[in-house]
Amino acid sequence: MKLTINTSFSASTSSQSLYILVDSENTKQAQETYKISDLDTLIEATQFKASFNETLPLIAKLTQVTQCTLLGIDKASEVKVAKLAKIAQTIIKASQKKFKQISIDISALPTELHYLFALSLTQAAYGYDEFKSKKNEFNLETIEFIATSSSLTADQLSFIEAVQNGQNYTRDLGNCPGNICFPEYLAEQARALAAEFPDLLKVTVLEEQQLADLGMNAFLAVSKGSDRPGRVITLEYKADIDQAPIVLVGKGVTFDTGGISLKPGLGMDEMKFDMCGSASVLGTIRALCEAKLPIHVVGAIAAAENMPSGHATRPGDIVTTMSGQTVEILNTDAEGRLVLCDTLTYIKRFNPALVIDIATLTGACVVALGSVVSGLFTPDDELAAEITEAGHTAFDRVWRMPVYEDYQEQLDSPFADIANIGGPKAGAVTAACFLQRFTRDYRWAHLDIAGTAWNSGANKGATGRPVPLLMQFIANRAKTNRDQKNG
Repeated sequence: MKLTINTSFSASTSSQSLYILVDSENTKQAQETYKISDLDTLIEATQFKASFNETLPLIAKLTQVTQCTLLGIDKASEVKVAKLAKIAQTIIKASQKKFKQISIDISALPTELHYLFALSLTQAAYGYDEFKSKKNEFNLETIEFIATSSSLTADQLSFIEAVQNGQNYTRDLGNCPGNICFPEYLAEQARALAAEFPDLLKVTVLEEQQLADLGMNAFLAVSKGSDRPGRVITLEYKADIDQAPIVLVGKGVTFDTGGISLKPGLGMDEMKFDMCGSASVLGTIRALCEAKLPIHVVGAIAAAENMPSGHATRPGDIVTTMSGQTVEILNTDAEGRLVLCDTLTYIKRFNPALVIDIATLTGACVVALGSVVSGLFTPDDELAAEITEAGHTAFDRVWRMPVYEDYQEQLDSPFADIANIGGPKAGAVTAACFLQRFTRDYRWAHLDIAGTAWNSGANKGATGRPVPLLMQFIANRAKTNRDQKNG
């Protein structure tokens, strides 16, 4: 979707619909700006008070605009960021099937909210119809913002467009069913992305024999139960930049039955979303290619399918990881940490500046934080602050959880160096502590997105999070690098 911004509404606009955001404490602003005849009378007659998300369609036409609507935001000084999404959804729902271009006057909205409102609109403008015989009729192509004063710039709008395309790509991959989206499919997607951006991306795909040769036996303990072979995929963005890369590692369990430790059948269809960590890595790499940020980033995807079979790992089996540490697999449904631990060892060859892994790792994180924020785990205070700040800027928030050494003893095993579960207490924390044992050689953070990567219920589907967070974090890093280079 194309985003533009202008200081005033043009009589020659190609927009077919105009929305005017209205502050309940200044309902006359629209009249003063647009000189709509008898607007005061109409507002009084309809008792329009510009309360939150209240709409007032106007019959009067402005040039060739076929629809003009006042949209209340209540008191502008008290607008909450979380409410912007609801306003965005109202506009998109009413417009995306009818119009190719719309204009939105955001002058009444505090300028510090303009960026997030624009981002919210792009997030609302999404639909998935890949496997429907009747396709969505989405016509909306351009949104023009109108503001007498705004913090939005053309560069920011281009960045939002890149984030949108990356986030939508992540959502598409997450929504794709497990019979289509399996490890080889993710490898194909990575190769296609590299073909689309050949000057920016280098892709490597490791097959199971190569993984075995590397000693990635924890990863193979998961993938061997499936007829679909596992893959470790790396995408190196801007490899020509002489700097240590940011490495993003995504859990890509394309379907998770739980293995021999079989999950309950109810709701198991949603386990196609267990690859949303890897989808967010692919989406972030796509967004980076479109935004062309000057920074070295590597995406790594641990892609496997967790199935019960005669070849599947049994509870109690012991494997030797690529790091040399041995793991007793007490629960085969704690498989994400097994594919990740070997991948986190593998990516050391990139000499990373820092590593962030992204995974739908634990139901315990959903219990702790719900679907509002993602869990952030890192022993690095400075890195935690950077990620938290980026999350607030992009309104893709995180909440820091502990990874204290005190929790490590829960992972002790009488038969191996480490067990893959730590018991019923602090499940999200002990999962992070497990990963921490494989990340001692570099700066590391773990994002548990089990509660935020998809929605259940009537609006079931992938959210594309945390692509906005990751892109903001990387953009902040790129700016810091640029500022340091310029002195």
